[in-house]
Amino acid sequence: MAKEELIEFDGLVTEILPDARFRVQLEGGHEVIAYTAGRMKRNRIKTLAGDRVTVEMSPYDLDKARLVYRHKDERPGGPGGRPPQRGGFRRR
Repeated sequence: MAKEELIEFDGLVTEILPDARFRVQLEGGHEVIAYTAGRMKRNRIKTLAGDRVTVEMSPYDLDKARLVYRHKDERPGGPGGRPPQRGGFRRR
C-alpha cells in the first residue's frame, strides 16, 4: 500500500460539531470525526445531520476522516429527510 493511498467509506452524518467538524457513523458501525474537504468549502456545499456522505481516511489514523462527497437525497421532503424550504420574504 502506497503512503498516499486513501481508503473511502460511505457513512451518515449523526452530529454537527464545532469548528466545521462532523461525527459520521460508517456503514460498519464505526464512528469517526470528519472535516469538510476544501473543494466542498469552495463550492459552498452544506452538510447537515442525516446526510449520506463519502469520507476518505488515511490507513494510519482510522479515527479522523475528510468529507469528500455529499450524496443527493433520492426522496426529497420525504419522512426522515430535510423539511421543505419555506418561501422567503418578498420586497416591494
